[in-house]
Amino acid sequence: MDTNISPTLASPQVAAQDQLALKQVWENIQPDSCPYSYNFHMHTRCSDGQLQPEALIEQAISIGLKGLAITDHHTVAGYYAAQSFLEQRQQSLPSGSVPHLWTGVEITSHLLVTDVHILGYAFDPMHPSLQPYLHNKPNPFKIPQAAKVITAIQQAGGLAVLAHPARYRRPPEKLIPAAADLGIDGVETYYAYGNPKPWQPSSKRTQKVKQLSATYKLFNTCGTDTHGLNLLWRV
Repeated sequence: MDTNISPTLASPQVAAQDQLALKQVWENIQPDSCPYSYNFHMHTRCSDGQLQPEALIEQAISIGLKGLAITDHHTVAGYYAAQSFLEQRQQSLPSGSVPHLWTGVEITSHLLVTDVHILGYAFDPMHPSLQPYLHNKPNPFKIPQAAKVITAIQQAGGLAVLAHPARYRRPPEKLIPAAADLGIDGVETYYAYGNPKPWQPSSKRTQKVKQLSATYKLFNTCGTDTHGLNLLWRV
């Protein structure tokens, strides 16, 4: 099911922090929502991706994405560049064809003595709580606890999501309950663990993660985790 994102008269910066609109999208996310309608996990050259932010936005428009978030590691530089370019392109595009760009970031943290990635969305990128984590790359000698990262994202008005929960040393049956206990908002349920082309979520792992998200009343999200030159797959 597709969700119509109501047009807003607010500034692009305010729209990027529209948590309510994002929740409405996530409430209706389906296995086929990504990568042609929504994509909430992608990287640019501002971290470890290959696409320039402007090229990413051009692809998003060409694909027909309705909404997206750039989730570079420990930086929002890609978001700022993409938002600026999107504002320029908006002048030459038909009404309704401009995708909704939310703020996004991916932060390395510790959960159950395991390195995990926490995705943040729809937050104020200037909020003081997030500044310790926006330094372009993680410090391997000072990885924060997941509890602190989740709290920081939420204090900045955002939503916190456990990225690719079936890709870590500990299983999702352990990590998702632990993250839920810390107040996390969602999990990246629809994820292609084997990097298939065309992109499609891994059925068995998706089913397990979806069951856990339902048990703990979490939002389901989706994303290609693009690091290469094509938003339709991971690399």
